[in-house]
Amino acid sequence: MVAMQSGSAFLANINRQESLSLQRLVDYTQVESLPEIWPLAAEKFGNIVALHSPHTKPEIKITYKQLAEKIQQFAAGLQALGVQPGDRISLIADNSPRWFIADHGIITAGGVNAVRSAQAEREELLFIVANSGSTALVVEDLKTLQRLQPRLNDLPIQFIILLSDEIPPTETTIKVFNYDQILELGAKHTLVKVKLKSSNLATLIYTSGTTGKPKGVMLSHGNLLHQVKTLGTIVQPQPGDIVLSILPTWHSYERSGEYFLLSQGCTQVYTNLRSVKKDLKDFKPHYMIAVPRLWESIHEGVQKQFREQPANKQRLIYFLLGASERYIKNKRIAQGLSLDHLHASVVERLAARAVATALFPLHALGEKIVYGKVRQATGGRIKQVISGGGALPRHIDNFFEMIGVDILQGYGLTETSPVTNARRPWHNLRGSSGQPIAGTEVKIVDPETRKPLAAGQRGLVLLRGPQVMQGYYQNPEATAKVIDAEGWFNSGDLGWITPYNDLVLTGRAKDTIVLTNGENIEPQPIEDACLRSPYIDQIMLVGQDQRCIGALIVPNLEALAKWAESQNLTLVTEDDNLTASSSETITLESKIVQDLFRQELNREVQNRPGYRPDDRIGPFRLILEPFSIENGLMTQTLKIRRHVVMERYQDLIVAMFS
Repeated sequence: MVAMQSGSAFLANINRQESLSLQRLVDYTQVESLPEIWPLAAEKFGNIVALHSPHTKPEIKITYKQLAEKIQQFAAGLQALGVQPGDRISLIADNSPRWFIADHGIITAGGVNAVRSAQAEREELLFIVANSGSTALVVEDLKTLQRLQPRLNDLPIQFIILLSDEIPPTETTIKVFNYDQILELGAKHTLVKVKLKSSNLATLIYTSGTTGKPKGVMLSHGNLLHQVKTLGTIVQPQPGDIVLSILPTWHSYERSGEYFLLSQGCTQVYTNLRSVKKDLKDFKPHYMIAVPRLWESIHEGVQKQFREQPANKQRLIYFLLGASERYIKNKRIAQGLSLDHLHASVVERLAARAVATALFPLHALGEKIVYGKVRQATGGRIKQVISGGGALPRHIDNFFEMIGVDILQGYGLTETSPVTNARRPWHNLRGSSGQPIAGTEVKIVDPETRKPLAAGQRGLVLLRGPQVMQGYYQNPEATAKVIDAEGWFNSGDLGWITPYNDLVLTGRAKDTIVLTNGENIEPQPIEDACLRSPYIDQIMLVGQDQRCIGALIVPNLEALAKWAESQNLTLVTEDDNLTASSSETITLESKIVQDLFRQELNREVQNRPGYRPDDRIGPFRLILEPFSIENGLMTQTLKIRRHVVMERYQDLIVAMFS
């Protein structure tokens, strides 16, 4: 068992596993720049479909051979328009095969792309175009162009490309082309091969982040190639494996994942939030990269189906789930993979093994009558799903392990290309963010003194490796604040390291809430615990400089309405345009509802490992408007923008603590 190995034997075993994993994959170790990948992939995978967009009209399928050709045509078209090595080109668009072709076309031409979603705020997009010094602009469509157009004449933009088939406007002072026109131009122009080194800048990714103005993260070819060359130690895809893509394709997490999976001959299928549940069933993916919010959404959908079952069947389901949860927790202890029992004795491990053995028949029964059917909601062919971009709540981790879907949690930032750590299939320590990937170092230091801390002590997470950015574009002061003279990058995250080198995150240094008694509260773990409640859809803790912490809660109205119905009551909200005049009608402010949420918060917080009295949530308010990208309260990777929420609800928060 893993826990019985010495540290050196364990690390040697990990190195063997990773070496064997990489031997099974296509080797790109000699590649120095990103454009070198696609001719090799075209030769290796030929007529395998690389990109499949089922929701566009017409449906799009592009093979590896076609992909390499289109990338080169796009690049040649750019060169025909005068693009020189090192020129910056803003790429303002969202997920599509054409985005991928434009991305690599720009880089193949020797350019550097500055990327962002077409859905971002107008002022932010104009800032990116100006700050990057872009001399050309590639946009999603005419609608995106029209949002930006009045201010483009003040910038050194020489031409604009639409990724759509729309007819380009002719009355503009800047020449506009559409996608097909660029490919036609490229087909008539011989591509001049640009010699690129790993140190050359490849892209600028502007972080919207949760605070402050966007900064252009400078990622080189070497930064991104490090991911292509090493992510095979985490997953080992086969040519033709299906990957479902839902995250913003310009973001470093999705982007590096795509680069790696497509370098290995996978077929990428594009989906969206509206279609993802159906696409999981229809396309039966082998892999998926997503943020915790998606897994929470799938979990809630399954729980909703459970709640709709007859009472006797519900009792059976929840009994089996309870037995399976005890089974997996004891199994982890026996295997040395329990974060809460890292130092379990031989006797404790043997006792846990005995309990797990006793519970296995019930778990197998759950698999037969419940979990197999639930797994079909993911298509039934998942090898592993990759989670990152935020903390994965423990109950979500537990649930997917119970139903037999392997989640590999990873960690990293845009500034680290992004992956620095990830759990492995053979060492999946739930609750952790896994071990460093090849060439990566992690160090925990005291946040104030910067002195290194011993394994097991919590402090600030510093990172160093080939994937760490070159710096923030034209912002040496900001760069110096996060990268020291020895190359250590300050992640801004707090965490600790297990005896087997797994990184365990405990919160953001900047998110820390300091109470008037001097206690520091990390909101993320408490928020994750509260999300176990079926009545809580989203939650954000507040309470800086207060006597206790409070919470803003977006309730799950569907689950709440069903609970009210079980109490022979009817829930009404502001949206219903009704009043609580009847004794059988309740609102979110009704005492019975407030008491329910108080009970839910108390239970989930107190049941959390490591609970302290200061973790208890005092005042709370229920709000109807969800935190979303559309209202500016979440980032594109579905992280709550805490400072924006604080500003939006400042009066409510003040009143909460009055």
